[in-house]
Amino acid sequence: MNAAQKQSATQSQKLMIFVLSMSLYGLATLFTELIPKFQLGLVELSVEYFLFIPLTLAILFDPLSAALGAATGELVFSEIMLGQFGGLGELEKFLTVTIGVYIAGRMVRDPSNRAMVGLAAITGTAAQLAMGTLVDIAKVQFAVEDFEAVAGLPESVFATEGFAFLNDLLFSGILFCLLPTLYLVPRLYGKIEPLLGMAPRTAASAVAGLSPKALVVCALGFVCAVLAELAATAGMSLIDWEAEWAESGTALALGMVTAAAVAVAALLVAKKNSERNVTR
Repeated sequence: MNAAQKQSATQSQKLMIFVLSMSLYGLATLFTELIPKFQLGLVELSVEYFLFIPLTLAILFDPLSAALGAATGELVFSEIMLGQFGGLGELEKFLTVTIGVYIAGRMVRDPSNRAMVGLAAITGTAAQLAMGTLVDIAKVQFAVEDFEAVAGLPESVFATEGFAFLNDLLFSGILFCLLPTLYLVPRLYGKIEPLLGMAPRTAASAVAGLSPKALVVCALGFVCAVLAELAATAGMSLIDWEAEWAESGTALALGMVTAAAVAVAALLVAKKNSERNVTR
């Protein structure tokens, strides 16, 4: 193995993973704005996100860098660049996406293990959706958000949110998270790592799985997400703004071009650095 291709990521490589995850996932979230939603009775078919991008990067590379990059990309490209920012309320989605992708990346020690990759992909997706569902239920239970309950069913918030969770998991979760991740990880494993000057992850070199410390940190992050969303819904959103051109076609096009340009630039820099390391 080339000495330059180390299995543990350096700080510069982690930064590159962060930028790639940020730009690619940011571009994907902008693309979902163009996909229409379909209503079939009680079931709404909509593409919520292409979480397979950060899931793939988290499994192949550094989980935390990929997770933070994805959350940042969604915030920057699908919120700020579209002319809107929800202030403190944005922290909830940022933290839940980070936790979900991070959990998935930490679960996989050997990316060549298809069963583990599939389990991690659906677990990370389910975790992110479940946290969002619990936050929505908490807002109603703590009376910071109105909810139109079904007559005679005080617990209807649980039924409504639970159905929405299952709908998103079985549609977006399987079609746009699980299946693409299962397809991409085995095909990219061992081929994309040299681009960053790294050797493929193995069971021996991978970071430890979901240790108690990691789970505690994730739990604390979720508590912060709940508190931030409750505060924002109660009116303490801090910086909250929306531009006149919010969600316009021009803003969407500019965001997509910017995200694509950042992704291409990151790949070119990574390739150049990799070639430089090989020649040393």
